[in-house]
Amino acid sequence: MKKKWCALFLGASLLAGISVKAQDNKQLFTNAFQKFVNAGSLTNGIAAVTIMDSKTGQVVYENNGNLGLPTASTLKVITSITALDILGPSYTYKTQLYYTGEIDSLGILQGDIIIQGSGDPTLGSSRYPESNEETLLNKWSYHIKNAGITAINGRIIGDDLFLNGMNMLNGWNWADMGNYYGAGISGLNWRENKIGIRFKPGTIGQATPIDYYTANLHGIHVINEVTTAGNGTGDNVTAYSAPYSDVIYLRGTHGKDLDKTIEISVPDPALDLAQQLYSALQKQGVQVDSLCIPTTGKLLLNQGIKIQGAKTLLNSHQSPPLRDIVYWFNQKSINLYGEALLKTIGLIAGNKTNSDEAARLLAKYWEQKLKVPTSAIVMIDGSGLSPQNRVSTLAMTKIMHYALNRPWFGDFAKSLPTYNNMSMKSGTIGGTLGYTGYQKSKSGQEFTFSLLVNNYTGTATAMRQAMFTFLDNLK
Repeated sequence: MKKKWCALFLGASLLAGISVKAQDNKQLFTNAFQKFVNAGSLTNGIAAVTIMDSKTGQVVYENNGNLGLPTASTLKVITSITALDILGPSYTYKTQLYYTGEIDSLGILQGDIIIQGSGDPTLGSSRYPESNEETLLNKWSYHIKNAGITAINGRIIGDDLFLNGMNMLNGWNWADMGNYYGAGISGLNWRENKIGIRFKPGTIGQATPIDYYTANLHGIHVINEVTTAGNGTGDNVTAYSAPYSDVIYLRGTHGKDLDKTIEISVPDPALDLAQQLYSALQKQGVQVDSLCIPTTGKLLLNQGIKIQGAKTLLNSHQSPPLRDIVYWFNQKSINLYGEALLKTIGLIAGNKTNSDEAARLLAKYWEQKLKVPTSAIVMIDGSGLSPQNRVSTLAMTKIMHYALNRPWFGDFAKSLPTYNNMSMKSGTIGGTLGYTGYQKSKSGQEFTFSLLVNNYTGTATAMRQAMFTFLDNLK
């Protein structure tokens, strides 16, 4: 009997200790958050925060936790976790290389070469040795030649019809779309749908000529209106273009001392790939009918022409696994990956590839899984680039906490960058800053958190530091 009472006493003491600790934490975070919001930068703005105990899932502290706010790139954690949960960390995309028609006795293909996409965002990316531009073009050229093809009396077609060609997301700003971070999504993506430009700065206030491009821009007319600015002014170059545009405007200023490759989006990546393969085959000695210029499935469809005829498979290329895609998605905040993953989630979860419909399916998934109201996850895209996204910190933190106990959590955790010596994803877009992640305190308590601010005044650098000072209380 004595032992039983001792056990009860110890249990009660432990619970009392936990309760006191929770109260201490709540008071600590309450004081720190009030100091943060009263510092002056949020006089006309707002901040929201949710902090959970990572082991119990209990909310330790929240303020405006149910308020939907713009997320910027912190939204990427929701897309990542949903993709890993639905698709699995080993999920891959397939890109198929076909030919149509027949190969005659002289090795001349009386038909077309077709590269059929499935929305793989990594195709041609320099981040993956097995998928980079040179590797793929060499591999496909080899398979074409190995089939006995010495010449092609037909077309090179980039079949991008899987996602209805090249699309931009609703809610994206015009000033974003021409730049690398605003590259749209295609059924056949290529080189992350971007290209690099090196400028040659000259006299301050005068034109800054283009030195070279990192790849060919076939059929695109670039109008360069960039001027040279003083030392230390950095990169203020903006590209303006749209899907299938044949004109790109470059405007803004380029610092005189800036040594940087400035990346812009490509208006039609499927056509870019078709042209690249055309050139690669010519170099390999495979002649392609000069009258049959490279084209795409979408461009042909717009002319009322369908890709017809039986197809013979030459090669099936598999993308890197999803775990590797998620790693770069979060580490380098690649918006294209978010849009590809969102559409893939929509396709697998409900046969919906439209981004709006896929986003609604994603919100419904978390309503069913965690009872998160769909109104707490209003997504326009999968990357956070749209300023119209609205997510509550409570919803984001619940999803982050859910990930902790999933078998793929190690892959997700590895994808999170480190800021302020904390493992967390950041988000930055006009007037919005955010962080979401995990932190273990000196006392051993583990936290899952999300912090968003909107419409702050002052510099982003100053606001980041203020946010870091608040988050330091988790350490």
